[in-house]
Amino acid sequence: MGHQNKIENLPIYKKGEEIYELVSKIVDLIPSDDEKLQFAKQEILTNALLLMVKVAGAEASDLYDIKMESAAIIRKAAHTLLLQYHHLKLFGFEEVEYYEMVRDLIEEYRLLFIDWVGSFDQTNYVVDRWGLFNPPGVGPNDKNPDDDLPFNIDDFEFDG
Repeated sequence: MGHQNKIENLPIYKKGEEIYELVSKIVDLIPSDDEKLQFAKQEILTNALLLMVKVAGAEASDLYDIKMESAAIIRKAAHTLLLQYHHLKLFGFEEVEYYEMVRDLIEEYRLLFIDWVGSFDQTNYVVDRWGLFNPPGVGPNDKNPDDDLPFNIDDFEFDG
């Protein structure tokens, strides 16, 4: 199985697809002449897409800090999707009750997210000098774990 197939079979990725498909159907009900709701529609679709795109991006890296950065973006996108219910209601979207289903799916996604983040390898990282995405116990001023590995460019032969 290829790397992309492996990603697409992850439970969190599949749940992201399910959320995207549902919100796509719901926002298709938004009247095309309602500017405020059309703006909300684009924001909803973008955030729903991030639930898949950022999982794929995180899975493409082995580094803890890169995975955690993607996880933070996913968390924000999911939280924004939850809040969109209020925007749709405020802007008078007549089918807003359908959006309750999205909120239920996001709760299912959240539980998968917790397990997914818990699977990240905390020993494979580069120190995040900003201090946001370091594994527990690692500070922004700590040494990178590979800094002491001997490396001499002359040990490698290059043709050319």
